[in-house]
Amino acid sequence: MGSTVFAVALPVALGIVMFGLGLTLTVEDFARVLKYPKAALVALTCQLVVMPIICFGLVKAFGLDGALAVGMMLLAASPGGSSANLFSHIAGGNVALNVTLTAINSVLAVFTLPVIVGLSYSVFLDDGAGLGLQPAKFLQVFAIVLIPVALGMWVRGRWTDWALRMQRTVKIGSGVVLVLVVCAALFSEFDAFTDHVGELGAIALLLCTIGLGIGYGVPRLFGVRHGDAIASSMEIGVHNAALAIAVAATVLNNDTMAVPAAVYGFLMNIPAGVATVVFARTRAEESSAADSEAESVSADRTV
Repeated sequence: MGSTVFAVALPVALGIVMFGLGLTLTVEDFARVLKYPKAALVALTCQLVVMPIICFGLVKAFGLDGALAVGMMLLAASPGGSSANLFSHIAGGNVALNVTLTAINSVLAVFTLPVIVGLSYSVFLDDGAGLGLQPAKFLQVFAIVLIPVALGMWVRGRWTDWALRMQRTVKIGSGVVLVLVVCAALFSEFDAFTDHVGELGAIALLLCTIGLGIGYGVPRLFGVRHGDAIASSMEIGVHNAALAIAVAATVLNNDTMAVPAAVYGFLMNIPAGVATVVFARTRAEESSAADSEAESVSADRTV
């Protein structure tokens, strides 16, 4: 009975989170990528190509296999979540870029998740799964991720004033739902969690930390602005654990695959929190230096 309720509650909970995301989006958010072409292109490349490769290397390095390995790859293929936007806001990042990347990643995940999960099945599970998911499961991923977002966007366009008033409430509610989803996953698979938290914890912390570093460092190497690089860092380093949990438990029908995302959803707050503090201080120092320079220029002109 408990597992049935869990299986029903997970997609409903994720649907609420995705609907809440849709309420914050407009068509202009997708078009906004044209304002940040370099930052968006670099971030998306890191998110869709670099991070799955790094995760695969970590899985191999730590000797992870079977359903847990697939679950970790599923997590790496998941887009950034609501937490990424929150961390970026606190750290002084370009939240508009975060929203744009989250929107684009959420749509692309409909296509990239089945491919990466299918490859992971063929590598880590000897069950003849082959490349990709079955059409029915592909459609389930599509429904869980994209339809609630599209519905939220439609409501935003139809009842804009109400949607704007509800944004704060929806954000808080989504945060609560995310916490409940992670806690439910931990409770549902508590034995598997305690059995594997050591090996999974190390990989989860490394994946988040490396993602945060790559998400900031690579864009900066390409000349992306500091605030945009912070947004990229959070988007790439903070994955949507709730999505990975829901796909594992409901689409793939394998609760063990949800364990890596549950561990990650709990532990990623440590490196993400540290990065937020560091970025926030850097932004404050940058602003202070800019103000001092402006005052100096003004004083010189007065003299």
